[in-house]
Amino acid sequence: MTHLVVRMVQVLLALAMAQSAVAAGKPDCTRPLSLALHDHGLLYSNETGEGIDKDIADELIRRSGCRFIVTVMPRARIWQLIESGALDFSLSGIANEARERFAAFAWYFSNKYYLLVRKDAMAQRLSDFENNTALKLGVIRSFRYSPTANRLVDRLDAEQRISYSTSLDPLYQVLLGNRVQAMIIEPFDYPALEGTKLRAQTAIVEFDDPPVRHGLIMSRKSLPEAQQAAWRTLMDGMRADGTVQRIFEKYFAPDLARAMTQF
Repeated sequence: MTHLVVRMVQVLLALAMAQSAVAAGKPDCTRPLSLALHDHGLLYSNETGEGIDKDIADELIRRSGCRFIVTVMPRARIWQLIESGALDFSLSGIANEARERFAAFAWYFSNKYYLLVRKDAMAQRLSDFENNTALKLGVIRSFRYSPTANRLVDRLDAEQRISYSTSLDPLYQVLLGNRVQAMIIEPFDYPALEGTKLRAQTAIVEFDDPPVRHGLIMSRKSLPEAQQAAWRTLMDGMRADGTVQRIFEKYFAPDLARAMTQF
């Protein structure tokens, strides 16, 4: 009987703490929270265990005081778990109409996208690539990009001219092997191009779209709206006090870091 009373008191205290956190607009730390990273260039590297999103996650954990279970998984799997509510958070996510039905976002950077094309594909303009039915595009499964890039992906997918991968590195290999003739890149992918065969064999074609916002992804199913707002406030604070920009400056030149984090 005594054990039952103690347990009931513990439950009531936990509920009171959660209600207090919500009322104060603070993250609710009464349960372990889950966050998934994905292996993608400077955002996160499985080989080094480092990257921008890892640094952002560490700062969110430090500021919130919450206990997190952090894992690494393919991007497509992340979106599935966010939708089901089995995963609370991920990072560097892009919104669209479908995703906004099951995910909320807290923005912390924006960037542009580019088409990396093999020089021997003879595609100096986007239309050259799009209209040549012999050319194929490599993309990471479940990735979305800027509007023009998305239209290209959707059209080529309908024409069965897409080769899908679960991560970035295999795309570099199929591009080098001429099994695809182009892939879509962003600033996080730049280091892989410097001083490599890939750089010598490719050219960059611009999409001319404005920068696309990326943010903390929050599962609407697992996190109430008040908690989404609390985490958004925490992220906004990291941007306002310069923490996000300083993290980006570890990986990019100051001008580019500033452009990506001030929008």
